[in-house]
Amino acid sequence: MKASQGSIGRVFIIRLEDGDKVPSCLEDFARTQHISHAQVVLIGGIEGGQVVVGPRQSREYPPEPVLIPLDGAHEVAGVGIITPDESGNPKLHIHAALGRMGKTTTGCLRPGVNTWIVGEAVMYEILGAKAIRRFDEKTQFSLLQPE
Repeated sequence: MKASQGSIGRVFIIRLEDGDKVPSCLEDFARTQHISHAQVVLIGGIEGGQVVVGPRQSREYPPEPVLIPLDGAHEVAGVGIITPDESGNPKLHIHAALGRMGKTTTGCLRPGVNTWIVGEAVMYEILGAKAIRRFDEKTQFSLLQPE
């Protein structure tokens, strides 16, 4: 295990509007606010896009992602972490549970999903932490690397 200590800086309450794409709209917000590290909590509605729901084989490298397209509006509750990539750009790794008509899909929103009517997020800036996302050749993922 590796860790980096920080403290809470600014806290933003954010309204995502119909059609805003997650995660890019939250990464864009972080960039404009000069936020490099943050925690994000997301609730609201999602419609369209794809969710990663796991690899086809657990120990195959690089993993082949299983993508599920979202059909219709879903309720969403998610949590993620923003850290800079190797170029210094804020990247949001966010997982969420998405519900529709009594069924739930849980997965990573990295491929992108669209806000349905409204999404609400709280972004907690983390000051003083040292972490970056570095590309890992074996997994083909950009993995969190606390320093």
